[in-house]
Amino acid sequence: MLIEHRGRKPVVPESAYVAPTAVLCGAVTLGERARVLHGAVLTAEDGEVTTGSDVVIMENALVRGRARHPAVIGDAVLVGPHAHVNGATVENEAFVATGVSVFPGATAGTRSELRVNSVLQVNSRLAAGAVVPIGWIAAGDPARLFSPDQHEELWQVQRELDFPGTVYGLPRDIPMRTVMAGQSEYYGAHRDDRILDRDWDRDAPEPPAA
Repeated sequence: MLIEHRGRKPVVPESAYVAPTAVLCGAVTLGERARVLHGAVLTAEDGEVTTGSDVVIMENALVRGRARHPAVIGDAVLVGPHAHVNGATVENEAFVATGVSVFPGATAGTRSELRVNSVLQVNSRLAAGAVVPIGWIAAGDPARLFSPDQHEELWQVQRELDFPGTVYGLPRDIPMRTVMAGQSEYYGAHRDDRILDRDWDRDAPEPPAA
């Protein structure tokens, strides 16, 4: 499904493929030979989403772009099933495995690997060629690696990265009702979205008769 959002439309080159059950919403620009598989969502909220060439966004992944934090995917990148790349940069030839989360302001360096269910925190920079093990968390600039049982050590780094200020534009300890009033207004812009025709793939050959 292709959707116009905030007056911006997806740009899909002829060499790309977008599955019928995938969604491209707003200012999304795919690179040559990009593949967006079933159930994946690329949504440019008030920012942009761009991919390089030979990128594969696998089933049910989410890539979200914001005005202050566009989502930028380099060349030859794999974004695995159920991964979440939100307002972040993933540089060339990086590997983003199943269930990974990459948060706003973060950068995964060239040829880095985020393995299954790992996390790259807000405003963190993972060095080129670095590996985040399964289920681990990378935080800081440059990023340090933390195992899931290192909560206290992680928090000493994470609290300085300002997750609420980066993601919501609000200081820490603001009541959830206030946070969500703002989020409801922000995402309310989708009420004016317009579904587009998929003209770019209407000339695909008909399947052979059974």
